[in-house]
Amino acid sequence: MIRAVVTDLDGTLTDARRRISTAAIETIRDLVDAGIPVVIASGNTVCSLDILCKMIGTDGTVICENGGVHRLRFDGQIHVSGRQSVCQDAYRRIEEHFAAQGKRLTLYSPEHRFADVAFARNVDPAETAEVIADMPVNVIDTGFAIHLQYAGISKGTALSDLATLMGVSAGEMLAVGDSGNDTEMIRRAGVGAAVGNATQEMRDAADYISEKKYGDGFVEIVQKYRPYFFDR
Repeated sequence: MIRAVVTDLDGTLTDARRRISTAAIETIRDLVDAGIPVVIASGNTVCSLDILCKMIGTDGTVICENGGVHRLRFDGQIHVSGRQSVCQDAYRRIEEHFAAQGKRLTLYSPEHRFADVAFARNVDPAETAEVIADMPVNVIDTGFAIHLQYAGISKGTALSDLATLMGVSAGEMLAVGDSGNDTEMIRRAGVGAAVGNATQEMRDAADYISEKKYGDGFVEIVQKYRPYFFDR
């Protein structure tokens, strides 16, 4: 029995150009109208997802900043995990490293972030990780940006915490994603699925991999598991 869906945004509900799939939106609305909560999980900020959730029609339950922030419904309390101050220390070291090479970093929405640090993907993520290898900070390459997150925090840890708030178990959730930062999330869910454009790491961890890519893959996954939503 599946009682809730948790889905990544970029690359899972969107195409390669970050245009959201209208078919995926319709599928989410069908689930919500049938009483199945849908959680959007992203590296984006709370305020960014607030707009998206209102327009799609979910209740505002979200996982943000790659697990550093989660919230139950629009009117719920924002829960912050990790230590942003440590991530900021790591960022300053990275900034100095690349400045010595004549490269300038560009922060993404620092004034709206509570847990992580995100910046433009105009430097090598692997080199970035080497610079702070001795610090308790993970470098997350989403393919769209580079995020710094306190060690031990992930979309997976947020899924577990949020499940408790929602009154369900992680085992009663379907999680869908496409990249490495979704891997822990789909492993913790009762069913973990990857869209057809997923990375090899995700494919190895998934219970099911859709034939279709991006938003069409999300729709395929929901259709496959639809009977389990209503076995109540």
